[in-house]
Amino acid sequence: MKLKNLLIAALRSLAKNKMRTFLTMLGIIIGVASVIAMLAIGQGSKQSIQAQISTLGTNVLMIWPQASSAGGVRMEAGSSQRMTLEDLKAVAERCPSVAFITPQVRTSGQLVNGNLNWRTSVYGVYPEYFEIRNLKLTSGNLFTMNDDRSATKVCIVGQTVVTNLFGADADPIGSFIRINKIPFKIIGITEKKGQNAFGQDQDDMVIAPFSTVQKRMMAVTYIQSMLASAVKESMIPTASQEITDVLKARHNLGPSEDPDFTIRTQTDIATTATATSRILTILLATLASISLLVGGIGIMNIMLVSVTERTREIGIRMSVGARGRDVLLQFLIEALLISFLGGVIGVTVGILVSQLIVNILSWPITITAQSIFMSFLFSSAVGIFFGWYPARKAARLNPIDALRYE
Repeated sequence: MKLKNLLIAALRSLAKNKMRTFLTMLGIIIGVASVIAMLAIGQGSKQSIQAQISTLGTNVLMIWPQASSAGGVRMEAGSSQRMTLEDLKAVAERCPSVAFITPQVRTSGQLVNGNLNWRTSVYGVYPEYFEIRNLKLTSGNLFTMNDDRSATKVCIVGQTVVTNLFGADADPIGSFIRINKIPFKIIGITEKKGQNAFGQDQDDMVIAPFSTVQKRMMAVTYIQSMLASAVKESMIPTASQEITDVLKARHNLGPSEDPDFTIRTQTDIATTATATSRILTILLATLASISLLVGGIGIMNIMLVSVTERTREIGIRMSVGARGRDVLLQFLIEALLISFLGGVIGVTVGILVSQLIVNILSWPITITAQSIFMSFLFSSAVGIFFGWYPARKAARLNPIDALRYE
């Protein structure tokens, strides 16, 4: 028989039992819809994490001191080698892959404006911090290196601080606030950035000149950490190696000795976060795929019932010249049609469910052409796999025995 005739015969057979055909498809529909929705959630969370990590800044490298080692033995945390401004100057001068670098100290501060108060983090940095973190101002101006050298009591605040000390629509530029009883003049407000990948509010902070926070608020001579950015993303590993070499030389550490500092790059953070998201996506897709397997078992069950019901029909077809291959193809086409049509409906349902998730739960989702293609491919494979045995059983029937079947 021609393929066209086989297709028509398969469609007629499925149309005779519409309800049974639909119920058989239901397992495939649920399975495909689940796979589409789960992959959409997984991809959406992955892109959301990457977008949030990008808010940390551009090609960022973070350098912290850590516990030193002696004779191969790691010392306690209190024995950390403290970094100094001389270390920072050496990195800035001898690391060509580093575009910007700033020292950083951080403390907590009680902010007071009249009868309103708010507790938040206070960062002491150089002006380059804003380039590294890709921070923009909605109003006001940045402080300068002259402000840092003279330890001027000026600051830039985030939107959360403005809301809690002045009100949502206030313009506090030029106003004075007290931070731990020290008066600071607000000269700028940062652009709203929201939460980062770790759930921290990036608008709940005060940024002031490094020397002002280091000397006037903390009364220390060292820096807690350094923040740098590479010239471009592809040069992050090179910049990291250059910083390592310079700091190890300054701290009198040999090539084989462990560094007494830690360098964490934006790439490291993104890799860790996306790896976790990828594992979650695979887990969700695997669980959803179980529904497809259940649907496949349903196809096999119904096809076996169909073979039994149509035994005399098969015998008549064979007695008038149909070959076993023709019978095999007819039943295999029926199984494929069930899985294919179920896949089409399942993809539609999966897209609708994904959109519903966005509207109700506001979860980020991303539906890709790859996930749709994989769902179709998997559902078709299920149809072939679970339809093969019933089709082969029908093709191997003895025409005489089939005609005698009651």
